[in-house]
Amino acid sequence: METFWYSAVALMLAVYVVVDGYDFGLGIVYPFVARTETDRCRALASIGPVWMGNEVWLIAAGGLLFLAFPKAYAAGFSGFYLALIIVLWLLIARGLALELRSHLDHPLWKQFWDTAFSVASLLLAMVFGAALGNLIRGVPLNQDGYFFVALWTDFLTGPEPGILDWFTILMGLTSASILALHGVCHLAMKTEGELYRRADSVASFAGWAAVGGTLLMVIAVPFVQPAMRLNFSGHPIKYLLPLTGLLALGGTLYLRHRQHDMAAFLVSSLFILAMLGSVAYGMYPHILVSTTDPALSLTAFNAATDSYGLAAGLTWFVVGIALGLAYQIYAHRVFWGKVRLDTD
Repeated sequence: METFWYSAVALMLAVYVVVDGYDFGLGIVYPFVARTETDRCRALASIGPVWMGNEVWLIAAGGLLFLAFPKAYAAGFSGFYLALIIVLWLLIARGLALELRSHLDHPLWKQFWDTAFSVASLLLAMVFGAALGNLIRGVPLNQDGYFFVALWTDFLTGPEPGILDWFTILMGLTSASILALHGVCHLAMKTEGELYRRADSVASFAGWAAVGGTLLMVIAVPFVQPAMRLNFSGHPIKYLLPLTGLLALGGTLYLRHRQHDMAAFLVSSLFILAMLGSVAYGMYPHILVSTTDPALSLTAFNAATDSYGLAAGLTWFVVGIALGLAYQIYAHRVFWGKVRLDTD
C-alpha cells in the first residue's frame, strides 16, 4: 500500500508539471514571441480557459502527500518554508497578471502585468527545478525528522547544503529550458500566422537548451546522489524510463522541426513524465534523503500513516483522480483547436 501511495503522489506531481508546465513555458517565451498586442492576446488566450484548473493538481498532490505521508509533509513544509512562501507569492503574481491585465486599457498597465507574468513564470520554473534538485541531493534531517536549510551556504553539495547550490541551480535552469520548450510546443499547437512562426523559431533554441541541460543533469545526478545510481544498477529495467525520456526529447525536436504540432506537444509531455518518473523510480522508497545520516531518511514506509488511513483514503483518491481527469479532458476538448479572437 505504501508503494501505491508513493507512486500516486509522484504521478500527481508529474501531471501537474505537464499541465501547468506549458503555462510556465508560455510565460518564459512570452516576451520573445508575442510582440504585438494582438499576439499577446492570442498567446494568453491559449491558456486562459485552463490555467487555473491546471493548478488544482498541485493542491491535490499536496493533499495526497499530507494524507499518505504526514511525517514527510511536516518535515518538508517546515524545512522548505522560505521556498514555499516564494512559490506562493510567485503563483499569486502570475494569477494577478493574467486576471488584471485586461482591466485597464493602458500600455504601461499592460506592460507591467506582462513583465510580472513572464518573470513569475520563469522563477516558478526555476524554483520547482531547484526543489527537485533538493529532493535528489537530500536535506540535513535531524533525529526528530526535521531540518533547516538556508537559502544558500557555499553553493556546494554536502552534509549542510543550502537550498541553492551548483546542482540545484543546474536543475532550475534545466527545468526552465524544458518547460520553455513544452510551452512553445503548446503555443504552436494553439496559434497560427506570425505568432506561430515566431513560436516555431523559438522552439529550436529552447529545444537545444533543453538538450544541453538534460545531458548535464543526467551526468550530474549519479555523482550528487550515488544511491540513485545503485538503485538503477540493481534493477536495469529501470533504465527504460530515462531512455524513454531521452528518446522523447529527441522526438520532440524532430516533430517540432517537421511542424507536427500536436504530436510534438504530446511527446514533450511524455518526456516530462518519463524524466520525473525516472527520478521517482530511482529515489524509491526515499521521500526525503538525509545528508547527515542515511538512517534518518524519510521513506515511503517510515513516513506513512497507518494502514487504516491508507486504505480509507483509497476510495477518495480514485474518485478525486477520476473527477480531475474528467475535468481536464472536458476543458481541453471544449477549447480545442486554434485560438480565435473576437476581432479575427
